[in-house]
Amino acid sequence: MAERSFKKEVEDLRLGAGDIFHGEGILAVTKALLQSGVAYVGGYQGSPISHLMDVFADANSLLTELGVHFEASASEATAAAMLAASVNYPLRGAVAWKSVVGTNVASDALSNVASGGVTGGALIIVGEDYGEGSSIMQERTHAFAMKSQMWLLDPRPNLTSIVDMVEAGFQLSEASNTPVMLELRVRACHMTGSFLAKDNRRPPLTVSQAAAAPVRDTNRIVLPPANFLHEQEKIEKRWPAALAFIAENKLNEHMGPADGDIGIIVQGGMFNALNRALELLGLSDSFGNSQLPILCLNVTYPLLPSEIAAFCAGKHSVLIVEEGQPEFIEHELNTLLRRADLTTKLYGKGVLPRAGEYGAHVLRDGVAGFLRAAAPALAPPEQAPIVPALAPADVPQRPAGFCTGCPERPIFTAMKLVERELGPSHVSADIGCHLFSILPPFNIGNTTMGYGLGGAGASAFKPDGKRAIAIMGDGGFWHNGLTSGIGNAVFNKDDTVTLIVDNGYSAATGGQDILSSNALNDDRSTRHPIERAVRGVGGNWVRTRTNTYDVAGMRDTLREALTTKQAGPKVIVAQSECMLNKQRREKPLVAKAIKAGKRMTRERFGIDPDTCTGDHSCIRLSGCPSLSVRPNPDPLRQDPIAHVDNSCVGCGLCGEVSHAAVLCPSFYKATLVHNPGRWERLRHALRGRIIASLQNLQARSLAQRSF
Repeated sequence: MAERSFKKEVEDLRLGAGDIFHGEGILAVTKALLQSGVAYVGGYQGSPISHLMDVFADANSLLTELGVHFEASASEATAAAMLAASVNYPLRGAVAWKSVVGTNVASDALSNVASGGVTGGALIIVGEDYGEGSSIMQERTHAFAMKSQMWLLDPRPNLTSIVDMVEAGFQLSEASNTPVMLELRVRACHMTGSFLAKDNRRPPLTVSQAAAAPVRDTNRIVLPPANFLHEQEKIEKRWPAALAFIAENKLNEHMGPADGDIGIIVQGGMFNALNRALELLGLSDSFGNSQLPILCLNVTYPLLPSEIAAFCAGKHSVLIVEEGQPEFIEHELNTLLRRADLTTKLYGKGVLPRAGEYGAHVLRDGVAGFLRAAAPALAPPEQAPIVPALAPADVPQRPAGFCTGCPERPIFTAMKLVERELGPSHVSADIGCHLFSILPPFNIGNTTMGYGLGGAGASAFKPDGKRAIAIMGDGGFWHNGLTSGIGNAVFNKDDTVTLIVDNGYSAATGGQDILSSNALNDDRSTRHPIERAVRGVGGNWVRTRTNTYDVAGMRDTLREALTTKQAGPKVIVAQSECMLNKQRREKPLVAKAIKAGKRMTRERFGIDPDTCTGDHSCIRLSGCPSLSVRPNPDPLRQDPIAHVDNSCVGCGLCGEVSHAAVLCPSFYKATLVHNPGRWERLRHALRGRIIASLQNLQARSLAQRSF
């Protein structure tokens, strides 16, 4: 089950010509694909486009009606390879994933389809995960578009513009026989707005019809001598065709006055932030009515030499707003200006930071610097730096961490306990929620190399005594880890320990079902055990732990894997359901039952303040957000005691840690009863009276002693 259902919203995808569509950017993209007559869609979930895959999954009935084939792909490479359907057939296809990591995974297929070219429109929708909200390395899709010569669209963050660019992307692809990439930043994916809808179009040719009439064209296959001709075709045919289409359809936008001594060229996706910066400087309004000429590049690759020359002609200075590095567009603009024999001075990196996200405050300062250098009359007066009310250093850090009750937390508790016994091991970490183990309180993990590459990251270590440990999640296992990790370890007889965290979903990307999910899925095949796959590629030493909250059991299994004399890879499958997905499923059912008057129970854990010593080992070996500290009620003791707050979900880890680590016995379990029966209420009342009488007796005794 995905973290969010779009069952209600997808009904708006049926809106037709003349209707007003209102919703998130990701829904607008889906509607634009259907309006464009897309024949097939595939992709791999990942921020910020996870919800695009979830929307398509929830819209399965509509897709079936329209004859659109949809697949939740096993990886980005799988999705990219789907574009082969557009090579020989006039089929419009779209694939989506998180970039740049997803683009890296898909690179082999993308290079092939970009070399041979396409007949039908091929659109690659990438979530450009750049900036402070990103979870990956800070790189740009632009480099890949340039390298493979695929055209790159960067639409202005406006739903109408985004929809128009999706439709234009297919047309551009078909006009130039080239795949087209469309990048969407986080804010564009989740912004809300409206646009005028069109009728959905059934694809003129469906994938089943194309398969029934196969077409071969060996000139489209990347083999000598065709591959040498592809490079020439890109330059002599496809590139001019793309430039002509971009110019004829005016895909880039001109804002503000037609003339001026200075101007700004901006990536389409950065226009809203730029406009806000200009608004703060008194040079625009909230509707985008700029007082400076602006060229908004909805197509950032390729650039139109004639358009750039026309915009810069008559201007002595132009600012290029290009987020991220290297400054590919700035380099290209300098080349185009020199070739056009223009003396326009180009500003970019220098007045703007070379790296980092361009928020409105960054652009405000950058534009102000540009104006002071190029147009002092328009520049704002120099102001003293604004001193924030609270310095960044004074704001408590909030590093990423495991959720309350996460079944992955006890796995790393067990690893810390084994580390106490056997000493530290080299740990090759992987992408997923389990990567949070590199942070306190666990501090486990030496490297991470990519999704599903935890096992491969440990393969260079051939230990003589101490084994390296590799970690991967179930999502990473099915994405890449089965072959590059387990298969590689079996083939090379690696004497490593691989710990596969099986929480039942691709949890880090939003809780989507995968092959090993226990959930029944009407549209997908699930319930395929990871252990069976591991044994299928030759793994012999395999252990499946079905309850990760059993810290002692996890500890013992891990110790056995690290000390057994059996050669070859050792694999532990640590299996418990993702607590977030479990709570999403169970909480509504429990709330409904309680409202209906049914008796329901819920376990909670607590700490006896009189027993707790304030040692806090429980916190150091757990790190659960519900486990904190509070002042010691005993006036003779200074150390704060541990405390379990109301966010506890009753997973039992804190008590298990105390038992496995031989800590203090201060933890207790309580059962909360909703809608108790008559006998339970009577028993509770009786207990309350007895306890109250004993407390009163104790109070009187203490009062007498005080005299």
